[in-house]
Amino acid sequence: MPVDSGHGNQRFCMLHTSGRAQALGAVVYVHPFAEEMNKARRMAAMQARAMAGAGYDVLQIDLLGCGDSSGDFGDATWQHWKDDVLRACAWMKEHSAGPLWLWGLRSGCLLAAEAAQHLGTGCNFLFWAPTPAGKTVWQQFMRLKIAGDLLAGSSKGVMDALRRQTAGGQAVEIAGYVVHPALVQGLEQATLAPPAQLGGCRLEWLDMTTRTDTATSPVARLAQEQWTAAGVDVRHHWVQGPSFWQTTEIEDAPELLAATLAAMQSEVAA
Repeated sequence: MPVDSGHGNQRFCMLHTSGRAQALGAVVYVHPFAEEMNKARRMAAMQARAMAGAGYDVLQIDLLGCGDSSGDFGDATWQHWKDDVLRACAWMKEHSAGPLWLWGLRSGCLLAAEAAQHLGTGCNFLFWAPTPAGKTVWQQFMRLKIAGDLLAGSSKGVMDALRRQTAGGQAVEIAGYVVHPALVQGLEQATLAPPAQLGGCRLEWLDMTTRTDTATSPVARLAQEQWTAAGVDVRHHWVQGPSFWQTTEIEDAPELLAATLAAMQSEVAA
């Protein structure tokens, strides 16, 4: 369903309803950056349908310039995307009686955390493989440019050139995506810091692994400790399965679907 953004254009949204007068939760999905969004579409849709079947109302939104929404990717800034998330939350609060959940994947977790600062109310969080710092996301994305220029034999100084362009207010093009300098700036400054005054909220943090032994990175552990110190009930889960947002072929992670529902419903069943 297209939703008017208030700026003369529209955001494409997909609503999955629980069919209940009192849903277990009102979930807003915040997708990841660039090609990761496309790779994750199938998993996000499967999870949204599973949530709806379990009693949750779920709204998937394509942010400005992404998917089937208005605008080009190069039009988007980090602030535009935060505004989109806030509008989606406001719409869900009007149309669903369930408690609000912000569900992010990768950089979508950064965006969800920042948007929550402006909600004016508490909410629960569901993070899939969150990236604790947006600077890491941007550095990984810039490496796509280096890989392409390596094939062309012209990779020397590429990252420095990209940084100069964005610092000078110029858009850059990487892997077919034109990126606005304000989007780069917002992404690089984003961290997975907890919003203020979140006591009583929950954070279900799920990471993927293909290993039998798991160890949380120091950066992720620090972020979890910060959320706990802010009064959030943080629960970290390891799930066996592929990093489907970056695999060459579209892959499923069925164990993640089940683990996500189990995590969200753990308090309901208690």
